[in-house]
Amino acid sequence: MMQLFSKMIRGTTCRGQYTGRLALLMTIRPVTLLAGIFLISGLVSAQTRDHLTDQETELVRFHQELDKRIEVFIKAIDRRFAIINGTAQPATKKSTKDEPEWGDAPKGTRAELLGDIAGILDEAITNIDDVSRRDEKNPLISRALRRLTSSANGYLNQLAALKSKAKEPDEESAIEHVANNANQIIEVGNKLPPPTAESDKKKKKP
Repeated sequence: MMQLFSKMIRGTTCRGQYTGRLALLMTIRPVTLLAGIFLISGLVSAQTRDHLTDQETELVRFHQELDKRIEVFIKAIDRRFAIINGTAQPATKKSTKDEPEWGDAPKGTRAELLGDIAGILDEAITNIDDVSRRDEKNPLISRALRRLTSSANGYLNQLAALKSKAKEPDEESAIEHVANNANQIIEVGNKLPPPTAESDKKKKKP
């Protein structure tokens, strides 16, 4: 996880990139916490079950642009929150004719679904980190991180409601795990420079 933030140190601000001073602020505490939290997330997920269904994994592979891939992760998380909250599944309309199907909704206990969410957040951050390592000036990095940060704020609101109803220790632990991940994403995302009109118009494949 540290790669994403260490790369930011060498950025500039004239085109919405990262300054050394801003990047340094982002690397001090958030990176250390992110590295530890997401490492634990990966280990826990690996020991239990895959955090994505087979069809969701195919969708991740299909979408090569970082921002599109992050949208897949976000929708995968929304599917699990819908099951946990007993609400309707989010729409899964294809963006292109050859896009893979989303398939059946994921199954599992509340604790397992929350564990999936933690693992998905981990993979989303890893994808952003991988792109930053190859091309630190890619405008899709900040776009994807802003989108993920916005969603993470919504996750915290849902977790607050779930926490008051949780009775099982494993569910309480999973809620705390997801909340920690979301909080760290928000902390880093909130330190991004404001978007520029030019960066919003650019589209670049990772």
